[in-house]
Amino acid sequence: MLGYYLNLALRSLRRNVALTALMVAAVGVGIGASMTVYTVLRAMSGDPIPQKSDRLFAPQIDVFGPPSQLVGVSQSSGYQLPDLLTYRDALALMQARRAPRQAVMYAVSQDVSPVGARAFRIGGRATSRDFFAMFDVPFRSGAPWDHDAEEKRENVVVLGAKLADQVFPHADPLGKVINLSDRDYRIVGVVQPWVPTPRFYDMDSGAFSDPEGFFVPFSTAIDRHISSGGFESCPGVPTGGWDAHLNSECVWLEFWAELPTAAQARDFKVFLSDYAADQKQLGRFHWSPRVELRNVVDLLLYKQAVPPAIRAIGLVADGFLIVCLVNAVGLLLAKFASRAKELALRRALGASRGAIFLQCLTETLLVGLLGGLFGLALTAAGLAGLRALLEVANRVGFPVSRLVSLNAGMVVITLVVAIAVTVCAGLYPTLRASRVQPAWQLKTQ
Repeated sequence: MLGYYLNLALRSLRRNVALTALMVAAVGVGIGASMTVYTVLRAMSGDPIPQKSDRLFAPQIDVFGPPSQLVGVSQSSGYQLPDLLTYRDALALMQARRAPRQAVMYAVSQDVSPVGARAFRIGGRATSRDFFAMFDVPFRSGAPWDHDAEEKRENVVVLGAKLADQVFPHADPLGKVINLSDRDYRIVGVVQPWVPTPRFYDMDSGAFSDPEGFFVPFSTAIDRHISSGGFESCPGVPTGGWDAHLNSECVWLEFWAELPTAAQARDFKVFLSDYAADQKQLGRFHWSPRVELRNVVDLLLYKQAVPPAIRAIGLVADGFLIVCLVNAVGLLLAKFASRAKELALRRALGASRGAIFLQCLTETLLVGLLGGLFGLALTAAGLAGLRALLEVANRVGFPVSRLVSLNAGMVVITLVVAIAVTVCAGLYPTLRASRVQPAWQLKTQ
């Protein structure tokens, strides 16, 4: 019977091409607008590491104290904690070893000097060796540096796949040397392309930035006085050189701990509170200790990875889809009303209300499918337009154009949503068409 209903639906749609085109356009435009926005929202707000997002935690310590009373803000009114740590706090947490895996890190940038080519600047990360195991960073070849290399502050480096292919085309870079800002580093590993979206472990340096070109040991970077290339906040400008900067109250380091169980997370937070209380007793803090321990999802919400303006645009797109569906309902009502005599004749010849309902529902489903295909084309066009617009952002260092790509999952979602919303919107016109009274219609003939 489904083939029969599809044949009837195709004949009906071909009978009035203009009306069919209007219905398909109404559904397609609404779907295209909403799915374009939804694609971006889905990329920006998704869980970047779902397999262990509930086991990775970033600690926060209040090192600035409550805002000044001069600006009319009291401690009781609440204020945000910095999500970065000072060097002394990060070092204390690393030395305490309260987590099975832990990593301290910060963004850096260095000049790469390939043999026989011009030097160029590239961003990287100074971090601990646990970084790679904690965040499931895939390796193409090699492995992270070992514990001895970290302790001895050796000049070792792990390259990103893009930089490795750029500097060592058609060659295995393992064991070779790369020059970074006039220092030679021995390559111990190459990671595969790895772009968690958003980049949860360092959103202050760019939640949707390109992946790091290289990774060096944190201890080596500190020993070589490699300054931070990311966000930094200080209560005052430190003076006195590198050592003064390390001992200052500037927050500039990310710290992550992998805590597999809820008990370990509770114990770590208790340790964090005790540490802050000890700092107050030592006279460093003059306010009640405030600490937090947030997992990946909590931190994304805290940092508002998806700006409120983007969410507002999503609501507008959903409203536009509803308007388009209302128009589609009106067109379906008009179409089924024009076929009232045909449907009445089928009823008079013995067709049940259920058969009429299925016939009209099949036609509605077909309109939804065609509207979904049209909406898919509009979504692809909309994302292509966004990519073109975001090329300007790429040139100024905010590469987010990779967020607006249409994958197989989004294609399926778009078609399913289009069919589902069209069928739901067409239930009333379909039900009304199935309840046509044959006697009333045939009397007029």
